[in-house]
Amino acid sequence: MATRDEQRQQLQPLHILFLPFFAPGHLIPVVDMATIFSARGARCTILTTPVNADIIRPAVDRANDSNCHGTDSPSPAVDISVVPFPDVGLPPGMENLISLTPAHGADYNFKFIQAAQLLREPFDRLIAANRPDAVVSDSFFRWSADAAGEHGVPRLVFLGSSVFARCCSETMLRTNPLETTTATTDDDPDDDAQLVSLPGLPHRVQLRRSQMMDPRKRPAMWAFHKDNDAADQRSFGEVFNSFHELEPDYVEHFRTTLGRRAWLVGPVALASKDMAKRGSTNNTKAHVTDDCLRWLDAKRAGSVVYVSFGTFTSFSPAELRELARGLDLSAKDFVWIISSGTGTDGSEWMPEGFAELMARGDRGIIIRDWAPQTLILNHPAMGGFMTHCGWNSALEAVSAGVPMVTWPRYADQFYNEKLIVDVLKVGVSIGAKDFASPLERHEVIGGEVIAGCIGRLMGSSEEGDALRKKAKDLSVKARSAMAKGGSSYDDVGRLMGELMARRSSGEVTRA
Repeated sequence: MATRDEQRQQLQPLHILFLPFFAPGHLIPVVDMATIFSARGARCTILTTPVNADIIRPAVDRANDSNCHGTDSPSPAVDISVVPFPDVGLPPGMENLISLTPAHGADYNFKFIQAAQLLREPFDRLIAANRPDAVVSDSFFRWSADAAGEHGVPRLVFLGSSVFARCCSETMLRTNPLETTTATTDDDPDDDAQLVSLPGLPHRVQLRRSQMMDPRKRPAMWAFHKDNDAADQRSFGEVFNSFHELEPDYVEHFRTTLGRRAWLVGPVALASKDMAKRGSTNNTKAHVTDDCLRWLDAKRAGSVVYVSFGTFTSFSPAELRELARGLDLSAKDFVWIISSGTGTDGSEWMPEGFAELMARGDRGIIIRDWAPQTLILNHPAMGGFMTHCGWNSALEAVSAGVPMVTWPRYADQFYNEKLIVDVLKVGVSIGAKDFASPLERHEVIGGEVIAGCIGRLMGSSEEGDALRKKAKDLSVKARSAMAKGGSSYDDVGRLMGELMARRSSGEVTRA
């Protein structure tokens, strides 16, 4: 018979500890995910550092103010536990990847990753003191698999990628087709243009050699991902910001062929009750939202292309010049987001006549740094999205029913492009050829090519009509997945039920 303390414990809500990586694309979806679990009765703690706590606190406060967690506890359903950022020689306050620019160089990036590995001690203390029912930690914190296991706590992986990209990456790490693929012609087998197939996937997936992470050229990056993947395989399972109807073949592949446990709980951005403030850390940006929406309100439905490449993408002056030319040549109205520190001196890149075009204000607007992306994508005037294929952005476009022009740069973005263009058929590829970090140079794509892709996406053609129809269909499925009785709603319930059953049985997890 259970003791009184054990009975009292069973009546307590699930406690889930989240450990997100220190970058906006990792932090923001974790806050949304914690909001989802808290709405279903869980108590959620997010472990992070002072600067990152300031970044997420507005969103956490909004989640708690909504009072949607359904418990009588006086404690907030989502709270933040703050630990110092490890001292690795970075300047004070440099605690988020958004602080790093190409000018800082590879040394700062190395130190940042090193700092992430030094969080185990405060993590151990917190988990020992609080005994959460589960840990949801970023794949980049590979040490958390063993640390959680030593305390008997199941570790769930969250990387913020699509299931498709995860399957591609897993195949890449297991088989390294760059090493085993032989040329089918007399061309040099190391030729960047050579197509390389990823074996064993539900669809035929081919990428140019230059679009893939080559372990010979990037041995440290390859080793980092190999080590992370080994820790992920030892973990309890993985939580995805996706939904079953979006990539069913790859959910089945991940679970059955790869033998990995997975719960799909997205699109988590749909959990946010305030689209205007989502992702913003600065209340002074309200005028940006107001001005942008007022401009969009004057435009015809489906007539505007939204151009944004995420937080870390850096364009050279030559790339910016051709992008500006392409937007001008497309004859489409546009909202263009230029990230902080990029293209600040317009005289370096603006083509002739572009400054005058922007001064008129009728064809396009440029927004520096942050923009209300969710609101923009969901505005009726929006007809297309030119994106770097970061998964958060791609999934927001899917949720809004907006087709995409894909322009991947690095990380999982080339995999996501394949999903968007070849599998889902809701996008047009710009033709980017090179996997290269923000610190490296990229091929300059001409303005005529850019204009042509926008025209294919938004023009009155059979192709454009099919892209828009498929995008709208997926939007309906995304919202249905998050509604009560939907696939993602049910996966949240299944995961919470499994964790509750595990607590009741007294089961202990060991890595």
